[in-house]
Amino acid sequence: MSGESADQSPAKKTVAPTAQHVSKALLKAGPSLYQIPGYNREAITVGIMHIGVGGFHRSHQALYIDDLLQKHNEKDWAICGVGIMPQDAAMHKALSLQDCLYTLVEQDNNSASARLIGSLTEYIFGYENPALVFERMADPNIKIVSLTATEGGYCFNQSTGALELNHPGIQHDLKNPGSPRTIFGYLAGGLEQRRRAGMPPFTVLSCDNLQGNGHVIRRTLTAFCREISLELARFVETHVSFPNCMVDRITPATTDAQRQYIQDHYGLIDAYPVVSEPFKQWVIEDHFSQGRPPLELVGVQFTNDVAPYEKMKIRLLNATHSAMGYLGYLCGYRYIYEIAQAKEFQPYLQKLMDLEVTPLVPAVPGVNLSDYKGSLMERFSNENIKDQALRICMDGSSKLPKFILPSIKEELERGGPITRLTLCIASWMRFLTGVDEDDQPIPIDDPLAEKLKALALASKTDPRPFLAMTEIFGDLGDNKRFVDELTDLLESLYEKGARATLDEIGSLG
Repeated sequence: MSGESADQSPAKKTVAPTAQHVSKALLKAGPSLYQIPGYNREAITVGIMHIGVGGFHRSHQALYIDDLLQKHNEKDWAICGVGIMPQDAAMHKALSLQDCLYTLVEQDNNSASARLIGSLTEYIFGYENPALVFERMADPNIKIVSLTATEGGYCFNQSTGALELNHPGIQHDLKNPGSPRTIFGYLAGGLEQRRRAGMPPFTVLSCDNLQGNGHVIRRTLTAFCREISLELARFVETHVSFPNCMVDRITPATTDAQRQYIQDHYGLIDAYPVVSEPFKQWVIEDHFSQGRPPLELVGVQFTNDVAPYEKMKIRLLNATHSAMGYLGYLCGYRYIYEIAQAKEFQPYLQKLMDLEVTPLVPAVPGVNLSDYKGSLMERFSNENIKDQALRICMDGSSKLPKFILPSIKEELERGGPITRLTLCIASWMRFLTGVDEDDQPIPIDDPLAEKLKALALASKTDPRPFLAMTEIFGDLGDNKRFVDELTDLLESLYEKGARATLDEIGSLG
């Protein structure tokens, strides 16, 4: 759920004499190399529950709330974090030891700054104690339950958009409502408690990279609730708000090198710090059941239509990230900044954005798309954000149907170019063999990893077995132009190699 890397254990380093463990004791200290919360954490009330407390939530939503507490004396919107996956145990341990405080470092190519974030005041490890999560959900002070469940956490068919009722997690939650394993079991259980008690519901706010993420969670949660009771489904359809929102901030997974950097430069021993780029953006549909924090005071944009912002970000930033990740890894690069700075990649990436995606993106209020695309390349090139290509390559079976395939479908409908987008799909299929061009193993992190790897090894230059997975590709396997281009690109990757294929595609007009 959190999207963190496998290396989640605190670094075992020699502690410098001046280094201090992150805890509330630091809040009593005087001026230091890092900023501390200037508000009284004991005097604020939890108003938001967030499921999926990974690096992104802590660098983004929790920071915006921290700014609100810090600058505008808002006291009703602190956050209770929830982890529902077994791998969230490391986050639970770290935050428990650190009074839910953590270090956020913002880095560009020239400077860095650090602050302790205090907006997260509770953390519940729901995987071990789901009853406590339900208890907190029943608190009338909880006005919003927000989510970063990753694209795969929504358990829906990539082609139809319908909830996969046969998904093992969904089946588990329907049979074991007291000990759920997905966001659906928790949300349904919490809303049912409030319905039975005659309480107004909380708003459900998805913060994941899904176009129309509010629509997605509304549709899938309602379908899940319908399996429980029609009364609950009607309550959800009638009374629960599901705002769409777009979120943006590049946040790599936490590493031991980052932990050591923070100890060496700021004298802080932090088991789970966050390092991110300076840029951040949050655009939210202004539709909430029980009120909301005045986040417009700290730079959040509220609007009646998030769709243009979502489409711009998902089709340009996320799609380009994916195109960089798979092909870049096959070319021998391991970090996104290396790929963005590589001269051989720049024509490919620029033409992908300019020729194959930009014509599909509608006008976005207040945004110059040329400037936006230029800012993306600058952000990708940030050497201090050592974002691993493998992080971008995670969960391709969930990401590519949202980031890449919709643009291919639209270009096919209008007779437009698809070669560069299709190269991303071909690179993914080549990546899934689990071995690079130097016969070194490639770690594959995907819910369908076993099936996908078997298909990649068996079919190689024949994409038809992949395209038969209609839950991912829909009817694209019936489009001769797409199948032919994908086949040609796969043959090039296997016969000529990734770099030669990149050079050929990059030179196309």
